[in-house]
Amino acid sequence: MSGPRRRSALIARLADRPAGSAQSAIVDELRAVILHGQVPPGSAIPVDAVAAEFGVSRIPVREALMTLIGEGLVDHRANGGYRVAMMTAREFGEIYLVREALESAALRVAVAGATSDDDRSARAALRALDAAIEAGDGGAAYHRESRRFHLALIVPCRMRRLLGMLESAWNMTEPLRPMSHLTGSDRELLHADHAGMLAAFLRRDADALAGVCAAHHGRLQGFISVLPRDIGLFAEDD
Repeated sequence: MSGPRRRSALIARLADRPAGSAQSAIVDELRAVILHGQVPPGSAIPVDAVAAEFGVSRIPVREALMTLIGEGLVDHRANGGYRVAMMTAREFGEIYLVREALESAALRVAVAGATSDDDRSARAALRALDAAIEAGDGGAAYHRESRRFHLALIVPCRMRRLLGMLESAWNMTEPLRPMSHLTGSDRELLHADHAGMLAAFLRRDADALAGVCAAHHGRLQGFISVLPRDIGLFAEDD
């Protein structure tokens, strides 16, 4: 006799959510679980089970999933149901090119408008990233603090629409947790770039900051090109 059926990773992460949640809360919760990186790309999203966890009908869950499809976080196939979105290695590299273009544009404006409060936020973000690296955490903490650091340099641009586009592009790469597949020495190289970016930002040297940012993204693209292709990280090319 077989044992009890094991819940999916996504459903396990949704346990103990408030019953009768509004659609917006369902969207927020599902998005947070997917972005946390513990539900791998390609994982099934069982509508009935999600509805049961939230104590709602299938309708608000489907509507929430449609929102996440629009954000590039969920896929739907007519005969395959919903799943955490996957992308090919080529598509993944393309998203990083988009991120580089948006970040470079934002940084030049940010340097011109940054304040002493922004400087303090950037320094604090780098210290938090230092701590994650020193703790040997190449997973969730490293991803969280790396993103926080980049945003600390970018947010002073005060360009709401650009920041929204950058957040969307960044979110699409989060479920894959690419940095968790790098070696410690690779992460140290990237972190040296972070220190250079902060130094240029504090000097208000837009050209130097743009140069370090370009080198950083070039290094990222190099690492991405050699990420493993045989562990289900990426979808197969058509």
